[in-house]
Amino acid sequence: MSDSTSAPWLSADEAPAWRALISVLTTLPPAIDAQLKRDSGLNYFEYAILSALSEAPDRAVRMGQLAHLAAGSPSRLSHAVARLEKHGWVERRSVETATEARCVWAVLTDSGWDAIAAAAPDHVREARRLVFDVLTPEQVGQLTTIGRQLLMAAAPHMRSCLGPQD
Repeated sequence: MSDSTSAPWLSADEAPAWRALISVLTTLPPAIDAQLKRDSGLNYFEYAILSALSEAPDRAVRMGQLAHLAAGSPSRLSHAVARLEKHGWVERRSVETATEARCVWAVLTDSGWDAIAAAAPDHVREARRLVFDVLTPEQVGQLTTIGRQLLMAAAPHMRSCLGPQD
């Protein structure tokens, strides 16, 4: 355990910023989950899986890569994909090539494509309502910059999920 007297306290500017960030991190995900559950029956993690697959070439991604893209553990991904398979939205395919050992791919089915296409408009509306409608264009740019910096500090392995840097 570290010596608490040696840790610098948050400044008068940092403390409210920290509290605001923690409040957003604890309230925004449940709000997004509730909207998705209500309107499409999906939770955000399942939505993220379907979304990642919908954007992938041939709508297929290796399970290990998909866990990374959806920001979940391999175990959590496996359970979520099993639920999505029951709906007929995702299939698992085992593939072995000359250059790599057997690996399992998740593949978005046509029915899964329809599910994500149906869920996306309400999800985007909710994202706009909760985030973008209350920010100016300048603040959206600042949010992008700050979000990327915080993600790189907390999870540098997620760099590939950030998309192109402007």
